[in-house]
Amino acid sequence: MDRTEFDKFADEYRSLHQKNIAASGEAPEYFAEYKVKDLKRLVDRDGSVAQSVRILDFGTGVGTSVPFFCKHFPSADLTCVDVSLRSLEIGTVRFGNCATFIAFDGSRLPFSDSTFDYAFAACVFHHIPPGEHRQLFAEMRRVLRPGGQVMIYEHNPLNPFTVRAVQTCPFDANAILIRARDLRAALAGAGFRHPYIKYRVFFPAALRRLRGLEDRFAWLPIGAQYFVSGRS
Repeated sequence: MDRTEFDKFADEYRSLHQKNIAASGEAPEYFAEYKVKDLKRLVDRDGSVAQSVRILDFGTGVGTSVPFFCKHFPSADLTCVDVSLRSLEIGTVRFGNCATFIAFDGSRLPFSDSTFDYAFAACVFHHIPPGEHRQLFAEMRRVLRPGGQVMIYEHNPLNPFTVRAVQTCPFDANAILIRARDLRAALAGAGFRHPYIKYRVFFPAALRRLRGLEDRFAWLPIGAQYFVSGRS
């Protein structure tokens, strides 16, 4: 994981992201909240008390997801890690009142075993060489309690609009998109139990009236993004 690569774009991350996804008709915050709401549904299905869970936001960047964690998990213990020191500085200034921001060396997470209930990563792993995925998933599993759950969100390389957006995004210059089945296999190889895939983000803003149907299409591999989840 290249710290300097992320430091370079930290200050202009949102504006670059907004420009890159303009065709969707949505702001970056829409996609950030979409993912956190998916995690909230997962927590609710577990029967966990959302307010008391311990959550790891892996690769938090400038903290784009943090206000939505604060909204949907108002009393949760949220810890955000990243390799980019500049991103962490920005995140701390903006959201340090509701999350803890901690630097990560890109190899070993600075936490004891079984520290968290849930681990979350939003479109992080396409920035990381595929050969490092399994080891990092094993680290995430290590810091999860037994029975804890991981949710890894990624861009779907089977969706041509997603591929185009990634190819034209400055901070995705070195990105390697990951097929959902390969990410699921990496989670299984790291010891996560029963990993499964859900495809997400099917309708742009112009078709927002259809978004209530998205859960019905979670099996269909044409969504703009997907997540893979499994238990430690």
